[in-house]
Amino acid sequence: MTSAPPKRRAQRIARHLCAAASPPTHLDFTSASAASVTASLRAHGYCIVRNVLSRAVARETHAQITAALDRDGGTPRGRNAFEGFATRRLYALFRKTRCFDALALHPLTTGAVRAVLGEHVQLNSVVGIEIGPGERAQGLHRDDAKYPLPFTGVPEMIVNSMWALDDFTAANGATVVVPRTHKPHGAEVVGEPVAAVMGAGSVMYYMGSVLHGGGANRSATCRLGVILEYSQAWLRPQETHTLAVPREVVRALPPPLQALLGYNVHPPFIGYVDGRHPRRLLEEGGWRGGREEGGVT
Repeated sequence: MTSAPPKRRAQRIARHLCAAASPPTHLDFTSASAASVTASLRAHGYCIVRNVLSRAVARETHAQITAALDRDGGTPRGRNAFEGFATRRLYALFRKTRCFDALALHPLTTGAVRAVLGEHVQLNSVVGIEIGPGERAQGLHRDDAKYPLPFTGVPEMIVNSMWALDDFTAANGATVVVPRTHKPHGAEVVGEPVAAVMGAGSVMYYMGSVLHGGGANRSATCRLGVILEYSQAWLRPQETHTLAVPREVVRALPPPLQALLGYNVHPPFIGYVDGRHPRRLLEEGGWRGGREEGGVT
């Protein structure tokens, strides 16, 4: 029996060493850290962390999101193929439920987001997504493509997270992702889409520049998830949270969540209101003095 040529042998060894050195795409919450999630994001464009929520918490959160979808006569299905004609989407989520207040500030999430994007971040798009039976696969897309900026020469602007509140399967519309199509690896499709199969309570983190899309639902039941999308704080967010969430609601939220909802200033002074920090709008008794981030009072 003849052995493989030396060149082919060397290539096989190199591939093996590369695979061995590459961080995993799937992590358990008990051992995951912001650093390990960030390493997987940079290497593959995505990372799945299993069991961030217990099954009981996932069920309770599922019930609250479903109740919000059903409230006031029910949320209508999508208006176009991208939204999904058999899909319901819960927009203005922080106006309609409190069940994601703490999760938006989860240290694993915010740690990985800031490791990629930097310190000054905000929530960009926050949507509950219930993909119904018969829904077709969404077209592959990049979340950062909504901004008129080139793929190359611009750093990552978005890190997204998909919180699974049902078991995500290949049959019921699990999100699909094309590994290594994020910056700086390449703008072209390389390889096949991978279904983000994960249990309820798990989270998939993914770069804004990686190709992905909602999967087709060939099952008889809906699958529910919530995306919390974070971006650089200097970008205009996809949803205008400062209007979507009433001010009296925002006043009762933790200050870090207020900042994520747009009550922030990106240095040196992007986002001020009448020359003041927008958080002043939330304070009872009017404006008060004092220096704030970015040099805006």
